[in-house]
Amino acid sequence: MSVSLDIKLKRANKVYHEGETVAGVVMLSCKEAMQHHGISLSMEGIVNLQLSSKSVGVFEAFYNSVKPIQLINSNIEVAKAGKVPGGKTEIPFEFPLHTKGNKVLYETYHGVFVNIQYSLRCDLKRSLLAKDLSRTCEFIVHCQPQKSKVVPTPVNFTITPDTLQNTRESSLPKFLIRGHLDATNCVISQPLTGEVVVENSEVPIKSIELQLVRVETCGCAEGYARDATEIQNIQIAEGDVCHGLSIPIYMVFPRLFTCPTLETTNFKVEFEINVVIVLHDDHLITENFPLKLCRV
Repeated sequence: MSVSLDIKLKRANKVYHEGETVAGVVMLSCKEAMQHHGISLSMEGIVNLQLSSKSVGVFEAFYNSVKPIQLINSNIEVAKAGKVPGGKTEIPFEFPLHTKGNKVLYETYHGVFVNIQYSLRCDLKRSLLAKDLSRTCEFIVHCQPQKSKVVPTPVNFTITPDTLQNTRESSLPKFLIRGHLDATNCVISQPLTGEVVVENSEVPIKSIELQLVRVETCGCAEGYARDATEIQNIQIAEGDVCHGLSIPIYMVFPRLFTCPTLETTNFKVEFEINVVIVLHDDHLITENFPLKLCRV
């Protein structure tokens, strides 16, 4: 007998804040009436920390600090043991979104070495001969917006062969690139904007790109593992652009893969933006800017 189990949340965008109620229905559909031994629903919020391959074995003390951190864990009984009639059955539920003890609800974030995830799991227990059913549904938590207003701090930059660090070659082609970012303390729901101008360049330019980078730090007092990985790369100019022409910088922060800048005792999540200029002889010129993301 085919039985399907599903969890449907009332909010289409599945976004909740601390203190709100997560409401929805458990949907059951079966062709004929079915006996069950109870339906339960559990809510879990967890931070999973992972070590990159270069850090494993370096710090023995890490193995304690990279255990999953539980933020929420609560259960409710949706239905006692009994019978479900044939057809579609909807059982409503409500779950208050509160933390365990003095823990803080961090914002949902899907990273490489840090993962913050919230989920609902519904379990339907059946007799020995029939297999138990379970269904998981992820929902998104946004942290409370900060009360204070964000004052944008514009950043001007000039890139010449003299301003570069970590250059491997002594004879670099001459170039002068100017530009600015409108703010480095950004509101996560608004785009990052600015402009870049190629004043002159001896070598033709191949491409100009914007690279958004996540910097994840896991660890404890004994030591930290800091890893930077790319989230997205957007090309803003192709080919040898006109000199003196202002090229707009515009990047939307992707949902789930970014969150407000976060710093806790066991882990940190920070963001950076790289303005990358690729020359025709495949020289890479990169200018790095740390960002502070917040929600208002």
